[in-house]
Amino acid sequence: MSEQIDLTKEHKHLYGPSTKEPGIVDVPLFNFLMLDGHGNPNTSREYVEVLEALYSLAYTLKFAIKKSSGIDFKVMPLEGLWWIKGAQSDQAEFVKQDKDSWDWTMMILQPPVVTAEWVETARQQAQAKKDAPVRIAQIRLEEYHEGLSVQLMHLGPYSEEGPNIARMHAFALGQGYHLEGKHHEIYLGDPRRTAPEKLRTVIRQPIAK
Repeated sequence: MSEQIDLTKEHKHLYGPSTKEPGIVDVPLFNFLMLDGHGNPNTSREYVEVLEALYSLAYTLKFAIKKSSGIDFKVMPLEGLWWIKGAQSDQAEFVKQDKDSWDWTMMILQPPVVTAEWVETARQQAQAKKDAPVRIAQIRLEEYHEGLSVQLMHLGPYSEEGPNIARMHAFALGQGYHLEGKHHEIYLGDPRRTAPEKLRTVIRQPIAK
């Protein structure tokens, strides 16, 4: 029987926070497949291309490693870092800004078995397929150490996150922290298959004393 790796279960506190009260977590260093972009995710062709490339490479990696070593792992949910160039580092007001001005990094968490060598092997395999997403060549495997953060589970449409983001920020500030770094979201539901009111999104913000 092949080994099964599910990082959502290994790190339940990071992927299943409370829907009622914000909480403070210390996020360890992780490796992600990452790809950057700019603009409104609701209308940007670039955003669609980035997601196609990330998922193509992520699943090629999964099957290549399983075939070679017998190690099987769950492809993790899509995550995103969001910010606006030139804005304050805490990003507290970015959700109120014009979405066309947003910068973002979309990413998928990888287990320790995934190395740079495996990524290049899988990249070549993915690029060899018919109609391979063009942005696969731009994907990088990169460490990201978020560290101390405040987080909350948002239930409902993405467009209604604002009040929960504000509540999360207020909680952190009330605990004596300040906000820093980039707004982080983890998408636990597929908007193509899930009713907007049932979507679950982890919203997270790095903090420091």
